[in-house]
Amino acid sequence: MLSKPLMTTHDVAELLKVSEATVRGWIHDTELRAVRVGREFRVAVKDLEAFVNAHATMPAAAGDDTPT
Repeated sequence: MLSKPLMTTHDVAELLKVSEATVRGWIHDTELRAVRVGREFRVAVKDLEAFVNAHATMPAAAGDDTPT
């Protein structure tokens, strides 16, 4: 079972302060992993965290692997 609920493209866009079209573009370009549910996409929190970490300009500080 899922430990955390899946986020909609709207949720992700609102959280990252970008448009939903940008989020859908990341999904279609396979930069952001998502699950198709009907006609919409859902993003797992862990996949969003991995996406953000992969696009960070600097690596995380040593020992700073706790989720926020």
